[in-house]
Amino acid sequence: MPPSVQKLADTIGILTSYVDESNHKHEIDENTIRLLSEKLGYKAGSDEEIARSIEKHQKKRWQKTLESIYVVEQKDIWFDIVMPENQDMTGFSFKLRYQDTNGDFTPDYGVFDEGSRYNIGHTVYKKMVIKINGRLEVGYYDIEMELGGKKYKSVLAVAPEKCYVNEALERERLWGFAVQLYSLTSNRNWGIGDFTDLYNLVDICKRSGADIIGLNPLNVLSHDFPEDASPYGSISRLFLNPIYIDVEKVDGYEAKDAAPYQEEIERLRNSELIEYTPVYELKIRMLEKLYHKMLQNKHSEYYQAYQNYCRDKGADLEKLALFQALSEERAHSVWGGWKAWEEEYRNSQSRAVAEYAKTHHERVGFFKYLQFEADRQFDAVKKHIDELVLKVGLYRDLAVGVCQNSAELWGDYDTFIKDAGAGAPPDELFCNGQNWGLGAFHPEILKERAYAPYIKVLRANMHNAGALRIDHAMGLMRLFIILNQEECGSYVLYNFADMLNILAIESWLNRCVVVGESIGIVPDGFIEKLAEKNISSLSVLWVERPLGSSDFKSPSEYPKKAFASVGTHDMPPLKMWWFGYEIAEKHKLGIYTEEQMRGCYHERELERKKLLFALDSNAVWPEDKPRSGDYLYGEAYPEGIEEAVHRFVSRAPSEVFLSQFEDILHVEKMQNVPGIDRDKHPNWRRKIPVRLENMETDIAYVRNIAAIKRER
Repeated sequence: MPPSVQKLADTIGILTSYVDESNHKHEIDENTIRLLSEKLGYKAGSDEEIARSIEKHQKKRWQKTLESIYVVEQKDIWFDIVMPENQDMTGFSFKLRYQDTNGDFTPDYGVFDEGSRYNIGHTVYKKMVIKINGRLEVGYYDIEMELGGKKYKSVLAVAPEKCYVNEALERERLWGFAVQLYSLTSNRNWGIGDFTDLYNLVDICKRSGADIIGLNPLNVLSHDFPEDASPYGSISRLFLNPIYIDVEKVDGYEAKDAAPYQEEIERLRNSELIEYTPVYELKIRMLEKLYHKMLQNKHSEYYQAYQNYCRDKGADLEKLALFQALSEERAHSVWGGWKAWEEEYRNSQSRAVAEYAKTHHERVGFFKYLQFEADRQFDAVKKHIDELVLKVGLYRDLAVGVCQNSAELWGDYDTFIKDAGAGAPPDELFCNGQNWGLGAFHPEILKERAYAPYIKVLRANMHNAGALRIDHAMGLMRLFIILNQEECGSYVLYNFADMLNILAIESWLNRCVVVGESIGIVPDGFIEKLAEKNISSLSVLWVERPLGSSDFKSPSEYPKKAFASVGTHDMPPLKMWWFGYEIAEKHKLGIYTEEQMRGCYHERELERKKLLFALDSNAVWPEDKPRSGDYLYGEAYPEGIEEAVHRFVSRAPSEVFLSQFEDILHVEKMQNVPGIDRDKHPNWRRKIPVRLENMETDIAYVRNIAAIKRER
């Protein structure tokens, strides 16, 4: 790597090498660093361009009096000012105003010369630090400052030292379920799990003694292509997926409305896999009728609530609805997403888009209506949780990014790294790496926007949640950015301290516990930083092994500050794991070579023995189903092993244990195989084999819940 390229990478925050979980160092080639630099706005074609780019970056802070935002902790509150060295503080004053309030104040403060200097042209600049004495309440403050007869504005974000603490998690070891909402089956839904199923699951939790429901991301997906069903590839992380609306609970619904479709509803309800397109189209057809019925009664409380919702959600809802309306018109005639639309519609702020909003007011209003009703039904679930006093309630999941053909990118494209997407390099779980193709925030522009896009996403996903899982939490520090055309990439660094502190602010303001998913390549010291902020980790049975060993950790070795589980939606359920069915599946899909498959089978045989040994050592087998053999080569499935495994992990000191219905109910197929298209594997389409109405009388459920409760 030429020294100039290395210096540029270090300056703007691109890693030229990284170390994987096996402590093997990977070097990134020079051309990739140059290309990534260009995407971040720094030319790198020659040494001269690189020198100018480095100077451009170094000048940035010195070219403005105040930064757009200062993110600080309560114990050390300050902001700095850049000013000519020969200028004094005459006429300096400032005041703070807590956002969303009218009153302003000037706290006690001191002024200090930081000591650093920088030359731009013939002017030498200095930094003066304004140190605020005492503490301020957690939250965001507008800074209004006057200096030298000029006025300046910024934001002061004051963070607690730690994220929100739920006292129940400090006192007790709780348990609950990890659920893919779409996968829930019932006697009443229309072929996909919905908010009423979730409402009814709350009742099951209360009767069973569970206090938490972990959910897949609930964000809105493509209206035009319902088969694009990955909950981790939404078109906006600010809003909900209307496919989860229970049509029969919508204001104005009558049984006769759905009478012509009962046969189709029954077919969809009984289908082996979720049929997204017919389910979604049927719901949209019904919701369109109910929307027009609402418009005919504009004096109703329901319509007024809809109007209030639209007003409260403002520009963000308007952008989503406009994006969906524009996309609906072009989806099947213009290929390439919004970037292929007519030029005047590619910019969400254009005059053409504003005119379109006026001429298509009713259709845009329909997409707003979908969000209004989804939010209304989701709020009803939260109200029910509060009534039944679940100690944590909903544990929501925040996806690491958003799909590139999305309302988020269309609405604010400059905030994202252009023509690039987030992914992951090869690791132990995914030997070929992963290209998620997700839009990723541009680190510098995100800060210039005072982190507003990030704050909005956090708030939206903490809504109604007692806990929030940050998918791929390492993205708070760095993301592996892959260039769209070249299929090469490297890690781009974010302001980790700022990202953590804003997360802590939102956690505190929303009374929401934070959990960081950190499976994969984890930087040194990362887990410790999360722990300092009171961010819980995830402890997954299949991953909790001493480094370089296939031994399973004893439950006593699991961390206390963790949400523990047997697996995740990206891993095989217990029964599938035992027989190694996913190994053959991955070979069939081209993920494993023949040699890799044989190696995995050999390793699985060793892992099975290690698991049996761990279960024996901890005496967790059910008394009426003791282990009766070694089950060599996986030729038989040990009866009672689900109960034993659930007891094993539940015994850990971890604050929460989450059980998956797939493990309880002997499911033998994977919910998702990362990196594989749906035409090769039915990702995100598998249903839970037992309906909610029958769950509590199912013998597997009864026995496994009893096993968990013996330890919790």
